[in-house]
Amino acid sequence: MLTPRQLFLRHQAQTSGFPLLVEIERAEGVFMYTPEGRPILDLISGIGVSNVGHRHPKVLQAIHDQLDKYLHLMVYGELVQAPPARLAHALAATLPAPLDTVYFTNSGAEAIEGALKLAKRHTGRTGLVSAYNSYHGSTHGALSITGSEGFKNSYRPLLPDVSHLRYNERADLGLITEHTAAVILETVQGEAGVRVPAPGYLTAVRQRCTEVGALLILDEIQCGFGRTGTQWAFEQFGIVPDILVCAKGMGGGMPIGAFISSPEIMVGFQTNPILGHCTTFGGHPVSCAAALATLQVIQEENLLAHVATKAARIRAGLQHPAIREVRNCGLLMAVEFESFEVLKPIIDQALAHENILTDWFLFCDNSLRIAPPLTITEAEIDQALAGLLRAIDHETAS
Repeated sequence: MLTPRQLFLRHQAQTSGFPLLVEIERAEGVFMYTPEGRPILDLISGIGVSNVGHRHPKVLQAIHDQLDKYLHLMVYGELVQAPPARLAHALAATLPAPLDTVYFTNSGAEAIEGALKLAKRHTGRTGLVSAYNSYHGSTHGALSITGSEGFKNSYRPLLPDVSHLRYNERADLGLITEHTAAVILETVQGEAGVRVPAPGYLTAVRQRCTEVGALLILDEIQCGFGRTGTQWAFEQFGIVPDILVCAKGMGGGMPIGAFISSPEIMVGFQTNPILGHCTTFGGHPVSCAAALATLQVIQEENLLAHVATKAARIRAGLQHPAIREVRNCGLLMAVEFESFEVLKPIIDQALAHENILTDWFLFCDNSLRIAPPLTITEAEIDQALAGLLRAIDHETAS
């Protein structure tokens, strides 16, 4: 009988020529475990997904409770189902007016696609503006607005009428015109290596969008759901978008995404044409039950109150001559080294010998990704720091 590793390599589509090839049998909290019982500290939360840790008991209970009732019933938006209805209400309660109408999807990329369609439908315009080094997903529309030519050139033609501005450069705001349907930005750029908005930058973007009648879409797929220390990262910058996109940390490990807007904007999907945006599995009751439990865990366990302290502890411990810079917004962190050639052996050493899983960033491959579950303890932080520093020492010792 073939092993899971052999089956993985023989039958499962690969996305690189060098997968990690570590088999995981179970996971709990901040740890994943191999079949041999080797614990691996997940310092990246499954790339921003497990914000409340792996298999949080309250998330598991919500999933089990829903499994006892029903699974899929009908395509999106026809039957009244309590899990998505209650989740939509809970999400709206975390947001300022007029963001109180939620469309559920299966993933972040799908939510981006819906948000782009909604902006075009509402404005009647075709132009889209996003940022260089942005990442919004791998579907055709999301890829079109992603800001890396090398990442998307093999898949052209993509959506036309897309422009890119330099993030944090106010001089580029002139690209936003009366032709623009929407400007879409990550509130904090993730795959660019954690780039935080400069003071007043998002305010200027918001003002420019309002002046020309363009919608502002904020992508919080990676930085939302408490990752930066507030429920939504945009809360820290004094603006409100027209459309908000979320996913990843939303589901407690279950697949789910959403785009959220005002009733006046979202109503566009009801006519011309009817069913202007459709999904079969969006708003799946099990995923919505898990997402509601995740939101409640963040609130009831007061996780947001401890993000800044935990981030400061990590920053304070990341002292090494090979580290050039540490950037962060809450527990979304980038640790910069001289080059990918310096960083990659450190990542490999940390996994193989220190039992720590981390990663780099798509468009900033000389920076180490740190984004642990918000539930990580001080002792677990210290364990991770000690292991990382040993890995850095091992790979940079002259």
